Amino acid sequence: MPHPERSATDLTLPADLHAEIVRAGYYPQLVVDVLDVALAGEPVMGHLVQAETTFDSEVRRHLTVLVLTASRLVTAHVDDHEGDHAHPSSAAATTETVALGEIRSVSLTHMVAEPAAYRSGRGGAHTSELSLVIGWGAVSRLELEPATCGDPQCEADHGLTGQLMPDDVVVRVSSAAEGPDAVRRAVAFARQLSAATARRA
Repeated sequence: MPHPERSATDLTLPADLHAEIVRAGYYPQLVVDVLDVALAGEPVMGHLVQAETTFDSEVRRHLTVLVLTASRLVTAHVDDHEGDHAHPSSAAATTETVALGEIRSVSLTHMVAEPAAYRSGRGGAHTSELSLVIGWGAVSRLELEPATCGDPQCEADHGLTGQLMPDDVVVRVSSAAEGPDAVRRAVAFARQLSAATARRA
């Protein structure tokens, strides 16, 4: 006997997360369903929803949702995908769950406008852009640059030097693009995630 379709009230997502996914406007029913499967009924402690639109030869949309539970970080990525003749419109939705104890790094870069006017205790109010990079070892980024010997007159080739950076999830939130409230929400989520991973260390 087929199972009846679930209503939105049957899903495990809290109302504020559901509302943010709907507000992002990028296949919200698909996003809600794939997150519901990945969460498997575990209560949500915190979340961050970030929609991006990029322009190259065509417009491409991307949605990232990060969901924190008591034991895991659940990530969801949804992208426009090249379809075929029968189905020209297509999307790919991918979820991944990572135990909090497996997260190796939570890196934050705060871009601050007018740093001389910075005042502490404002909850991210001075942050014009926040980059959140979460690493657990699945994906890394290698940044290379020419190596030098310290002698400004030396023209010898010293090869390359670089850094291997964790790059599993990267989310950038800009006050100019998404508004100051979006930056504050990102700062609050980053604080919550940092505290959760510290407890699991």
